[in-house]
Amino acid sequence: MRLERYELKAERSYMVFEFVSEGPKGKIPKLVQFGETNLNGLYNLAFGDKDLTTGEIDDSTVSNNNDSGKVLATVVATVYAFTDKYPDT
Repeated sequence: MRLERYELKAERSYMVFEFVSEGPKGKIPKLVQFGETNLNGLYNLAFGDKDLTTGEIDDSTVSNNNDSGKVLATVVATVYAFTDKYPDT
């Protein structure tokens, strides 16, 4: 099954992805960031709203834009893109 998802923009490294959630609360920029951990081959996935002041992830905000399925499908798409780029991780 192919779920609807948002268009992604990826940094060249494929470690940071950005997309825009669209719903009743307007357009909300989102970020997904992969980061190395201290365990070899294990990465952390961070996700949240993009803080427009700092450009960083705000993972404490609950935006509730009535598009959670589409947002989740988009986040999953970043996992596929990341693992395609880094197949040994």
